Amino acid sequence: MERRLLERSKVSTTVYLSAPGANSVRCRAKNLSAMGVFLEIKSLGLPAGTVVNLVFAVDLGDTVRLHRRKAVVAHVSEKGAGLMMQGRSQVSRVAQTAS
Repeated sequence: MERRLLERSKVSTTVYLSAPGANSVRCRAKNLSAMGVFLEIKSLGLPAGTVVNLVFAVDLGDTVRLHRRKAVVAHVSEKGAGLMMQGRSQVSRVAQTAS
């Protein structure tokens, strides 16, 4: 059963994820909404509830635009991790730009 409040858009955007005390990890966003993102990542190594920093590198052709957001790890699976964005009002710009 689907529990999302907002529809997610399929994307393929580079994202850099960092957690306190850890190096940044490059991964790929596979779907995105104003409230969440699914990252394709081999091994996150972080439990649900961990607050992380995300940097979305959105390719606009002749420019790459960086969007920085905080998120909370919602779930982790073999395929990747679902994260819930913090600061929802600002996040919709990332979803619009990356689509």
